[in-house]
Amino acid sequence: MSAADSRPIYLQLRDKIAAAIIDGRYREGEMLPSVRAFAAQEGANPLTVAKAYQQFQQDGQVEVRRGIGMFVADGARHGLLTRERERFLDEEWPDIRDRIERLDISFDELMALG
Repeated sequence: MSAADSRPIYLQLRDKIAAAIIDGRYREGEMLPSVRAFAAQEGANPLTVAKAYQQFQQDGQVEVRRGIGMFVADGARHGLLTRERERFLDEEWPDIRDRIERLDISFDELMALG
């Protein structure tokens, strides 16, 4: 979690979990860490982690198996990737593009950075 990020902690945790699913660290069908384990790992309150997990469950990206745990649902990676791309292009890219233009940075300069 980042002190520079003004968003609520549960959204920062949600983004961290989403990135792990997109990156393949949590694969479809695999069990997610328990709320308590993830909270301890991130230094967060378990209720905050539960709120982040609940959002995934409501969106159908996580399945709860009573008495066992939470599992990444089939299609979760694709759905998250689509949503994150749309969010980036709609919310983040316009500001980045404007700054690139304001600083007169060329496409070739950006590509040379790797």
